[in-house]
Amino acid sequence: MATGPKEATDDIGLEDICTEKQEPPKGQKTFTVEEAVETIGFGRFHIALFLIMGSTGVAEAMEIMLIAVVSPLIRCEWHLQDWQVALVTTMVFFGYMIFSIVLGLLADRYGRWKILLLSFLWGAYFSLLTSFSPSYIWFVFLRAMVGGGVSGHAQGLIIKTEFLPTKYRGYMLPLSQVFWLAGSLLIIGLASVINPTIGWRWLIRIASIPGIILILVFKFIPESARYNVSTGNNAAALATLQRIARMNRAAMPEGILREPANERRGRFKDLMHPKYLRTTLQIWIIWLGIAFAYYGVILASAELLERDLVCGSPAAAGEEAGDDSEESRSPCHCRLFGPSAYQTMIISTAGEIALNPLNMLGINFLGRRLSLCITMACTALFFLLLNICTSSAGMTGFLFMLRALVSANFNTIYIYTAEVYPTTMRALGMGTSGSLCRVGAMVAPFISQVLMSASFIGALCLFASVCVVCAISAFTLPIETKGRALQVCM
Repeated sequence: MATGPKEATDDIGLEDICTEKQEPPKGQKTFTVEEAVETIGFGRFHIALFLIMGSTGVAEAMEIMLIAVVSPLIRCEWHLQDWQVALVTTMVFFGYMIFSIVLGLLADRYGRWKILLLSFLWGAYFSLLTSFSPSYIWFVFLRAMVGGGVSGHAQGLIIKTEFLPTKYRGYMLPLSQVFWLAGSLLIIGLASVINPTIGWRWLIRIASIPGIILILVFKFIPESARYNVSTGNNAAALATLQRIARMNRAAMPEGILREPANERRGRFKDLMHPKYLRTTLQIWIIWLGIAFAYYGVILASAELLERDLVCGSPAAAGEEAGDDSEESRSPCHCRLFGPSAYQTMIISTAGEIALNPLNMLGINFLGRRLSLCITMACTALFFLLLNICTSSAGMTGFLFMLRALVSANFNTIYIYTAEVYPTTMRALGMGTSGSLCRVGAMVAPFISQVLMSASFIGALCLFASVCVVCAISAFTLPIETKGRALQVCM
């Protein structure tokens, strides 16, 4: 398959990353995993894969969004200051950052499936422990461990990417956002019922159930065939491909599976190879900025609702708090979420899927780079519009659009990163990108929950500026992956 002009760099002088392919006997037909995936096509296996691996997004969204809905309660229970509330989210993403690199490295060496299963076991265990936290310090530590487990969920996206035919990746991967949306709406809905009644500890226990259920269905998902051939285990790869063909009621390609093995997998220096250096650095910048904007929007929404920050002034809507002020204020003078606040969170969260159809069209017709550039620039614009003095309905509308745009950004960069790197370093590339992404997520709480209280316009301008930098970086990425086959090696 033809590659883009920028991607077709001179391979002379590259390290011998792939072992030399042995010539088959004369007249014998052979095929690669890529050719098998394309020949088998899309079918029942991919639908099952989409539902099971996509559901990892439900568990991940519930664990990540959990902090936004319990922050007011732990602020009150342990008499926390703004920076202490912000530190909880920061430590979740610190755990995510550290484990993301480690698990990405291990996934390229030992397999995507094993690491995904391990991450779910780890996350579910520490999530349950969090509900028994006796103090703020224990809560912070245990949530950091949960963040470490959640970081391994990215392997689910890699498995989906490596099994999907080329023309379906740009459509099916963005549709996975439906599962993240479902998890986000589910945790907000549960919080509106459970927090005022039996408390946040039970909310955490119930939120861990989807992750536990998913562990039980993992046996139905095979290891990536692309990973198996990269380790020289062609027999396992062939068995997996034959199973997929049977499920899809499709024919396998004629001949035998033959692909070069690779003894060197998951090496950091491959990311820094001249062929990928610029791409890697720009991807890291984009991931960092997107996470900074995404979690900034989520936490800013919670902060606006918790403090009634309208046009930058605390409690500006004091007269509107009449109906729920008694129930929404705790004895330690914290403002807890009332029914209207949960309703606004649900509406703005629903925005995460609002632009999915346009996002898919952009990804598939404009390409990954231009589509990401446009949505990042629009994200910057809406951050600035958030500063306009408006009604609560207007604020909800701006938050709705921001959630739609930052979600579209994540869709595109996930697809691009999974496509741009070869199989030998795909999980590591995704892991290091996810790690840098969490640096942005770690900083976001201090901007949304601390700086925003001091300077509303300052915080919004900072978010907008970062989005502009990401838009420029996206536009100048050296490789376009639209329509390109997944690379096996460098």
